[in-house]
Amino acid sequence: MEGLSFSPLLVVAAIAVLYLLTSIHILPEYERGVIFRLGKLLPAPKGPGVVLVFRPIDRMVRISLRTVVHDVPPQDIITRDNVSVKVNAVVFFRVIDPRRAVVEVENYNYATSQLAQTTLRSVLGQAELDDLLAERDRLNQQLQQILDHQTDPWGIKVSAVEVKHVDLPENMQRAMGRQAEAEREKRAKIIHAEGELIAADKLAQAAAIIDREPSAITLRYLQTLTEIGAEKNSTIVFPLPLEMLRTMKGASDRP
Repeated sequence: MEGLSFSPLLVVAAIAVLYLLTSIHILPEYERGVIFRLGKLLPAPKGPGVVLVFRPIDRMVRISLRTVVHDVPPQDIITRDNVSVKVNAVVFFRVIDPRRAVVEVENYNYATSQLAQTTLRSVLGQAELDDLLAERDRLNQQLQQILDHQTDPWGIKVSAVEVKHVDLPENMQRAMGRQAEAEREKRAKIIHAEGELIAADKLAQAAAIIDREPSAITLRYLQTLTEIGAEKNSTIVFPLPLEMLRTMKGASDRP
């Protein structure tokens, strides 16, 4: 039994080694450790690499520095022109100051999510429906600036906000479809009228030329006869000008 006995020094050494091993923490490159020593925040976060946390004196909170992609659930919004729509978005943010992200806010992920929802309803509720559909880039930038300013005290950087989908009521979709169809008909009529105007102008110029040169109408008659006669499948009664008949008769009377 004497061979199995352990000296107090050996027991203390084993406990010390075990305590040291449990105090070793390895943080990856994208994480930092915020250390509280006796409840007081240390000046700088630890990591990456090997970090010693001596419990119960020290307490460490791990904070990831990677960009978080948060999907904002659909929000019921009434636009400035009183149209009810559902809008969802996505927010890209990351922690730039781990100490403030732990101390200044209880749960920075939840706080940023709630702030994104309220800001989305507030900003888009001040925009008209046409702006919401056509000027999405400007609204995204405005949302990003507001969120970034409000989350800056928490050590959070909002890099981008993107409005993903705008769900319109069915009656509004039908109204917009009718509006788009009417706009296309309007453009078609304008193009047709412009074509008629150009054609009329060209015809007036042609009439002026024919009026100055009477022989031009004879050439036009002959060209039309050539185009019609190419088919050779119909009998055509074609009027000829008297001037052309006199010319042909004079040519036949010559010896």
